[in-house]
Amino acid sequence: MASERTLGAVSARWARVTLLGAVIGCAVVLFACALPLGAQRLDAAGIADPGAATNVARLLGHWTASLAAAVCLGALAWIVTTAVPRDDGRIDAPSFPVHLLAERVAIVWACAATAMVVICAAADSGIPVAQLVSGPGLGSAIAASGGARGWCVTAICAIVLAVGVRFTLRWIGHCVALLPTLIGLIAVPVTGNAGQGPDHDIATSAVIVFAVAVAVWTGTKIVAVALPESSHRRRVRALQLTCGAIAIVYGALLATLMLGGSPVLASGYGRAAVVAGVLLTLVWLGDGVVLWTRRAPSRLLDAMSAAALIVAGAAIALAASSVPPRFTAQEFTTWDIFLGYQLDTPPSVLSLMTEWRFDPLIGTAAIVLALGYLVAVARLRRRGDRWQPGRTIAWTLGCAALLIASSSGVRAYGSAMFSVHMGEHMALNMFIPVLLVLGAPVTLALRVLPAAPKDHAPGPREWLMWFVHSPVTRFLSHPVTAFVLFVGSLYLVYFTPLFDTLIRYHWGHEFMSVHFLLTGYLYYWGIIGIDPGPRRLPFLGRLGLLFAVMPFHAFFGIATMTMSSALGDTFYRSVNLPWLQSISDDQHVGGAIAWGSSELPVIIVVIALVAQWVRQDRRMGARQDRHSDLGYDDDLDAYNAMLRELSRTRR
Repeated sequence: MASERTLGAVSARWARVTLLGAVIGCAVVLFACALPLGAQRLDAAGIADPGAATNVARLLGHWTASLAAAVCLGALAWIVTTAVPRDDGRIDAPSFPVHLLAERVAIVWACAATAMVVICAAADSGIPVAQLVSGPGLGSAIAASGGARGWCVTAICAIVLAVGVRFTLRWIGHCVALLPTLIGLIAVPVTGNAGQGPDHDIATSAVIVFAVAVAVWTGTKIVAVALPESSHRRRVRALQLTCGAIAIVYGALLATLMLGGSPVLASGYGRAAVVAGVLLTLVWLGDGVVLWTRRAPSRLLDAMSAAALIVAGAAIALAASSVPPRFTAQEFTTWDIFLGYQLDTPPSVLSLMTEWRFDPLIGTAAIVLALGYLVAVARLRRRGDRWQPGRTIAWTLGCAALLIASSSGVRAYGSAMFSVHMGEHMALNMFIPVLLVLGAPVTLALRVLPAAPKDHAPGPREWLMWFVHSPVTRFLSHPVTAFVLFVGSLYLVYFTPLFDTLIRYHWGHEFMSVHFLLTGYLYYWGIIGIDPGPRRLPFLGRLGLLFAVMPFHAFFGIATMTMSSALGDTFYRSVNLPWLQSISDDQHVGGAIAWGSSELPVIIVVIALVAQWVRQDRRMGARQDRHSDLGYDDDLDAYNAMLRELSRTRR
């Protein structure tokens, strides 16, 4: 036993030395590459040289903040997937060291991201950091730099995470902490190379998935080295293998878009992408062998895998700081800058259905959700259980509509025209959620997923139950909260300067799509939802809640049609579609769509609600008749009378 403990201590020591060596080595390489990369970027952008210190700080700070974000996300994912919450909802003792790691690294992330706001603004302005800080133009420089604004969002999210994890030990608290961590992680990549130039709509969606997959993969690897050997979990290795496959596929897509057909090894970007791709593939193959053989690797092997991912992260940082070949291969058109693609013809039924630009984020999610649902239904049928075909049809149609809204000509034209955008918004907010809610995905998952054994960590079924019945979900799905979010977000997005920012960037389109889809799902979940979760109003109350939203939508549509100024006027004028006669007239059409498009979803919801009402009354009537035939009423009255007498006697 003593020798085993000694070997374990030596292995842990060498594992930490391996990680430290990888970090130091990457820092040295990045330091050496910072000046030539900075010169290349400055020449391409026509910016004055801010100095060697600023160029070095930009590259090293980017990599440091990204690595800290990956550790935070990996630690949270580790806790969510492996913790065994106690009766009071707090995480178990083996998960507490991971919590402490996330708590401490979040501070590092917040500090690095805050520093990067100033460094990035200085680098993009061509002014040394010291001169920018001491001068009066710091705020203007930050506002003019897209990268600095992205780092502002990252810094805010990192601070929220650092404060939030300091005051919670609950499992659901770590689930909620995933949201600001994810937002902070993707805020910088979407404002970088992927968000600019031709095909930046596809690249932006791809880089979101790629950044999250690489961060979870790298972070969980580092956590595995930092924890005792007994804390390793097989399900974490399965998560790593999944994230690795996603990272390789989406990384290849990004590299292909950024290279633009040029030779891979002919540019610094291509060489960095090759190094990252080779390392990611090797680590993924090793994870696959470990998971397939069911053998726990040594601590040193885990450290080598984590070190390889750290080096791959440094190569990704080099690629992100390089000028991709597609940026120098051709001159950008206005449509390349604002849309990422060409729109040569006005919209028609044919072009809306054929002008496909597949969304790697939402489009892939729609396909995965549909396939997962069908596989679950097939498993139920093989088991001999029944599942209503209407629910399968509703869910499948909802996923198909989501795919069309996110990847067809509806999205392509919706990014350039307010009227088509409003049709897309109404579909995501009022039509697709109705179909998805009627599919009852939570009920299906609870029936298909197996319960975890008593001596094992909770599994997906338990996670789903905790999340559905958590205070956060109860608050968000409460009828009043869901109603306020459903109606208030409509006015908040369109009648404030927020819309001018969101409509300009593709990540803004993705944010609006996800937001409107989720708020619509929460709203209709409380009205016609079959799944357990939200507080249910009486049927008359649900009907009143449904019709209460109609005046707000009507007022929004009328206000949009009668406004003297155009929403998103700067962006739409910059796009300058040659076949669009008037931006104001197009907005009037969008307002009419918002006003009249709510009728079909309301009809579907009313039919579903009345059917549920009739079905419940029928079940209650059958139950009462059955009890009456069996004589249960008298027995029940006698039993209640006995309880009342016992209660009176005790008092």
